[in-house]
Amino acid sequence: MLKVTALIHVITMPVMMGIFVIAVLNIPSLYDAVGIVGAAAIGFLVAVPVSWFVARRIQSSRLR
Repeated sequence: MLKVTALIHVITMPVMMGIFVIAVLNIPSLYDAVGIVGAAAIGFLVAVPVSWFVARRIQSSRLR
């Protein structure tokens, strides 16, 4: 399951990072390098449980 999770993470990571960075770019008070890097890091960390959940759902549907 770790391989499937890693593959899903490679797909979900840039999507989640992009969502958070775009959100930060729309908030003028957070529009600096620290805010952008922080949003990218949060997107990376949020993608881990999302990819694990999606991989688990894929694995459970393959067993049927």
